[in-house]
Amino acid sequence: MQLDHSFTVPADPDDAWKLFHDLGRVAPCMPGAVLDTLDGDAFTGRVKVKIGAVQMSYRGEGTVTRDEAARSMHLDLSGSETRGAGTASATVTATLTAGADGTRVHVRTDLDITGRPAQFGRGIMTEVGDRLVQQFAGRLEDLLRDGGPGPEGIASTAPAPFPAEPEAVDLGAAALPVLLRKAAVPAAAVLAAVVLIRVLRGRSRG
Repeated sequence: MQLDHSFTVPADPDDAWKLFHDLGRVAPCMPGAVLDTLDGDAFTGRVKVKIGAVQMSYRGEGTVTRDEAARSMHLDLSGSETRGAGTASATVTATLTAGADGTRVHVRTDLDITGRPAQFGRGIMTEVGDRLVQQFAGRLEDLLRDGGPGPEGIASTAPAPFPAEPEAVDLGAAALPVLLRKAAVPAAAVLAAVVLIRVLRGRSRG
């Protein structure tokens, strides 16, 4: 499944690109995600999401490579549910270009997912991705406003303190319509059966 998203950050491309080098500061901007370890361009982390009362936690690892000339960042990610059989793997490419209001970031994700989230399909995953990207962009904007890409414009090498447990990001608003549509089919079948039974009973009494 291929997903495409774009957003703008209020910084010139050079400053934005320096910030994107600093995984220790950028990663916590992703809703529901935390880093556990960061060793150069390799890292491990966790992601927690919830849909209503249902929570799913993933633990995984990844690596990042960069094309300095193109200001492009490529991540290879893989993970699995901590309590379940679901898996997820993705390749994510983020490309930075100059825009009218700052730096335009285009993100292309090739996603392969199994387990409960796989039922949502491309449409709902795109909507969920849009919501996550919007939150991510907002947090990046706050980061740039508060501290920029690091002292004297240089990305920091020390990662931020990693929280012990990620805060689950609620995907219910995006996923609920799909769940309701899926539930509508068996519900309609049950309703039709009830109506049929009542009709047959009425005829037998007549």
